[in-house]
Amino acid sequence: MFKEKNVIIKDPLKADIRFGLVYPNVYKTAMSSLGYQIIYNYINEREDTYSERIIYSSTRSLETNSPLSDFDIVSFSLQYEQDYFHVLEMLREADIPLRREDRTSDDPLIIAGGPCASANPLPLSDFIDIFVVGEAEAVLYDFLDLYSSLKLSKKSKKSKNNKINENEDCIDDDKMDLAPFLDIEGLYISEFNNETNIVLSEDMESIYHLTCPIVTETDDKDFIPAFSNSILLNVSRACTRGCRFCMSSYMYRPLRETDLNHLFSIAEDARANTGLNKVSLIGAAVSDYSRINELTEGLKERGFQVSTPSMRIESITRETLTALKSSGLKTLTIAPESIYSLRRRINKDIKDEEVLRVISDAVELGFNIKLYFLIGLPYESEDDIEELSNMMKQIDSMKYNIDSSLNDSSKLNDNSIKSIPNSSSENGAVSSASKSRKSRKKDKKSKSRKKAKVSISFSVNPVIPKPHTPLQWETYDMKGIKSKIKYLKKSLKGLDIKFDSAKMGLIQYVLSCGGKDIGDLIEKSLNEKVSIRQWGENAPSYGLDDELPWDSINVSVSKEFLRSEYEKIRTSEQTPWCEEGPCYNCGACN
Repeated sequence: MFKEKNVIIKDPLKADIRFGLVYPNVYKTAMSSLGYQIIYNYINEREDTYSERIIYSSTRSLETNSPLSDFDIVSFSLQYEQDYFHVLEMLREADIPLRREDRTSDDPLIIAGGPCASANPLPLSDFIDIFVVGEAEAVLYDFLDLYSSLKLSKKSKKSKNNKINENEDCIDDDKMDLAPFLDIEGLYISEFNNETNIVLSEDMESIYHLTCPIVTETDDKDFIPAFSNSILLNVSRACTRGCRFCMSSYMYRPLRETDLNHLFSIAEDARANTGLNKVSLIGAAVSDYSRINELTEGLKERGFQVSTPSMRIESITRETLTALKSSGLKTLTIAPESIYSLRRRINKDIKDEEVLRVISDAVELGFNIKLYFLIGLPYESEDDIEELSNMMKQIDSMKYNIDSSLNDSSKLNDNSIKSIPNSSSENGAVSSASKSRKSRKKDKKSKSRKKAKVSISFSVNPVIPKPHTPLQWETYDMKGIKSKIKYLKKSLKGLDIKFDSAKMGLIQYVLSCGGKDIGDLIEKSLNEKVSIRQWGENAPSYGLDDELPWDSINVSVSKEFLRSEYEKIRTSEQTPWCEEGPCYNCGACN
């Protein structure tokens, strides 16, 4: 069974512009994307345009089963670098020339948006005509107005051709002239490699809030959205915490929040249009919302269940957890990232005791917990990985709702986990060690007999340097990451833990930080397997004074500010949250 509610149906023959909205990943991922659903509804509010969804691996629309080549504009939503392969695969499957230089004005205009498109368009610039840099609401209508006025659509050209000669076919092999689009801020046009400023909505009142989302009804788990048919509530945009590895911390500044009462109104309107009572709070840093407790309590009072994809540890209070639990949240997702000393290097000054406090409260309240960790951070040593292993074991032991320390040989000390001797004197060392071994065996048996109160799972991922972050000058050490994963897998046997592939991390790094030449490698992968050695040979390495492929993209945060943040990684100097401290002149608010 597969049905959808709130699908927008128009007569495609009456639309002046046919807009193919493509998500180059599977259905359940596409329909969990708030941005994808916003653009679908936002464009369809225009009378002259019909937006239809095309979702990988199909190249036909869900609404009318139209092939990709029938559309005037084909727009790819680029959320993940690995989807670049699907972009080219879908174009080829649809018989649309891959490279923009081979396309004519009879082919669809190929555009792309999303965080990957905004950060570094160069790897796909031989295939995509125009990239939207920033937020869709700030530029899309201007783009469509100009497209319409230039009469570039198939319908407009057909009408023009009929007037020229009603009895003969008019074949137009000319290239589409994209120069007029240079006048619209926020559009990077590959042909011109133009300097492009990111465009953002001024505030959350001017963005498009989704009140009529598509609801999927199916018994096929492969088509159930990640948030299980919930109202996606856009609480805020941007994050200004400044975690030095995170693109979201720099690209979409400044932080903008939706008014509390407006959020309640949006949720109630969406419920009336869908019948859904579950709300998922969406934002780069949901728990930083200034009235988060009022929001969760208010939604609960209105009969909603509340969930959130992840929360920042330093913003989580017992009160917040209690409110979320009572409103139906079952799993708490947090990201300690690493041990304390490395957290400080990436500007995440969260002490271990704070991490353990949140986990202890969550276990006591009955939450299942999912934790995300990074490996491969700058200055990370073998000792750090051993300490990380001890920390994860300690956290895992907390699911039994027992004391947070594993045993006498692994305790918190000065905000980091260290091994300390069990004995207080040399004479008692042998006796104490023997007792410790017996104690560990007894403790292990005790835990195996005792049922865990909740589940605790871990995800360990290689850190991927990203454009427009302080880590953009870092490289990717695949060999070192493979070694660390091997150690952790052996050390953490028995834990519920998943590791991302070190090899896939290398490919993602090349796609993320590579230049225009990487497009050849992406195209090559369509026809043959590209070896990991070839990807490694194409891995970039940038110095602080080097010109970067994405220098033509201005995301408002200055390169000088990012350079100063990169220098702070070495010293572990902190840059406090600007929402509570002084302005650091990063450039975003200028």
